[in-house]
Amino acid sequence: MPVGVDQFEKIRLQDFYYVDKTGMIKELLEKWGEVNLFTRPRRFGKSLNMSMLKSFFAIGTDKSIFEGLSISKETELCEEYLGQFPVISITLKQVTGTTMTAAKEQLWEQIAEIADGFRFLGESEKLSPRDKNIFQKLCVGEGNLEASLKQLSRMLYKYYGKKVIILIDEYDAPLQRAYEKGYYDPMVDLIRQLFGYALKSNEYLFFSVLTGIMRVSKESIFSDLNNPKLYTLLDDNCDEWFGFTDDEVRKLLDDNGLSEFYETVNNWYDGYRVGQGNIYCPWDVINYCEQLLTNSDKTPRNYWANVSENGIIRTFAEMADSITRDQIGSLMEGRKVNKNIVQELTYRDMTNNLENIWSVLFTTGYLTWRGRLEDGSYELCIPNNEVADIFKTQISDWFQEKVREDTDGLNIFYAALDSGDAQSLEDCLNYYLGAAVSYMDGGTLDDKEKFYHGLVLGLLLPRKEWEFQSNRESGKGRSDIAAFGLRTKEALIIEMKYSNKETELLADAQEALDQINRMQYDQIFSMRKPKTLRHFGIAFYKKLCSVTVE
Repeated sequence: MPVGVDQFEKIRLQDFYYVDKTGMIKELLEKWGEVNLFTRPRRFGKSLNMSMLKSFFAIGTDKSIFEGLSISKETELCEEYLGQFPVISITLKQVTGTTMTAAKEQLWEQIAEIADGFRFLGESEKLSPRDKNIFQKLCVGEGNLEASLKQLSRMLYKYYGKKVIILIDEYDAPLQRAYEKGYYDPMVDLIRQLFGYALKSNEYLFFSVLTGIMRVSKESIFSDLNNPKLYTLLDDNCDEWFGFTDDEVRKLLDDNGLSEFYETVNNWYDGYRVGQGNIYCPWDVINYCEQLLTNSDKTPRNYWANVSENGIIRTFAEMADSITRDQIGSLMEGRKVNKNIVQELTYRDMTNNLENIWSVLFTTGYLTWRGRLEDGSYELCIPNNEVADIFKTQISDWFQEKVREDTDGLNIFYAALDSGDAQSLEDCLNYYLGAAVSYMDGGTLDDKEKFYHGLVLGLLLPRKEWEFQSNRESGKGRSDIAAFGLRTKEALIIEMKYSNKETELLADAQEALDQINRMQYDQIFSMRKPKTLRHFGIAFYKKLCSVTVE
């Protein structure tokens, strides 16, 4: 499995497994556009496809790496285009400096490295002394940064007598970083000029392809370009070339003897709708297959969370009103919400209001769409189990932080525990449930019980001089939570249930209390001999709970 390998030539020459996406070349040429922009979430194969395009078009390419792939069947197209063009390929994902000066230095490093790959230009008689001087400066990161790609295009055209293909991967990465670090306006100006020179006023350009996550507002970046051709998550054209289709996943699993895991892969990593296609996140599928082939643990993991910036979900949670919280709760339960999607945003617009954040969550892959309504809005939902897990984790972490900041509320909660005041404890929990459960009420019964368990444990953990044990073996089973006051020598055991109906709360709370006695959970404290020992049975149903104490 090519885990972390995004170089097409390396995958082909070193015999990594490759899902054939070369059909993109034919469709791209047939649906001609001088400037083509593809927007997809992180880890959807953007960089690998850009590497594939470079390998196909670049003069001097190893043509054998395309043998046996779908594009090789297009004989006339290969004769006309394969290895026939000078190609400038640049990625901007490493332009992430904390200041504008640092970001420009990183961009210069990219330009200098590209120029260094064309060292033969500096010795060519086809270039004028002026061009050679400009070229030598580019090789050491000096000169006119904004015009650098156009300058390289002109020199390559003079050398080869052919127009140039420009590939720009992760075009919006510098903009995101600039917004986060406070130098957004000068970065917008730099990128606008760089693209203006290279992609509009460039008579040496054959065509160009850009990839990114966001479709940044035309007014801020693409104002100098004439109608770039857009391929977004909502467009039918080229919808299958980024990510894996269901047929491709089935074949991948079958080729590797993993067909029995299809349902797991489908539930965890499928669910994205791109145009009219149903798409899997390729990063997740490849990683999980690697895990299945090399690891005895077959439990699916959340691979996407480790490579994506998940802070947007916490921002969403902080800004959400009660209506939005209920809508998130609906998403967590597998239902859809109807929202308008704004595809063109500047980075400064993204968190201005809740409606924009819905659009950001969609564009970045945390939500997907299932259909479009007559009023122009879209039916949005969480695509799969992996993303649902990210929502749960991020929002739960945010909620626990908010709880720890609520000193007064926690003191009331602790006082209710110490006195065994069931009603006061119930009131405290209902207060916190009203703020949190609309986010987290979805999932299986096991998921629900885990959430409420985590909520109560999170309320307890900030308490100083207390020791807490969760799901620890005791008596004839495992108690949910056992706590011991190191100074006061008091102890408590909490057992929790999730009720199927509101009317069952009281009976389920009593059953939780009876379970403590029946399963002899008190034995966990047999050596410590606490001064007092209280049992708490708690039952939850959505935003409500019932508490019994003994």
